[in-house]
Amino acid sequence: MVKIRLRRMGKKKAPFYRVIVADSRSPRDGRCIEEIGTYDPNTEPATVNINAELAKKWLDTGAKPTEIVTRLFKQAGIE
Repeated sequence: MVKIRLRRMGKKKAPFYRVIVADSRSPRDGRCIEEIGTYDPNTEPATVNINAELAKKWLDTGAKPTEIVTRLFKQAGIE
């Protein structure tokens, strides 16, 4: 199954995340199929940059977003 989820990047105690499309069996920071955006919770307010066209393409092909990614999509106006 293909999932849309977050990949943790950044330094210790200062993370930022990339929104990726990956196989559900691959590790959190492992190989991904495609990167579709970023999420930075360290800024005030948190910064969300998601490519809406790519996100919709992957949702239409059956990729399942995680709970947090679903919230980010709603915040970005996708779905």
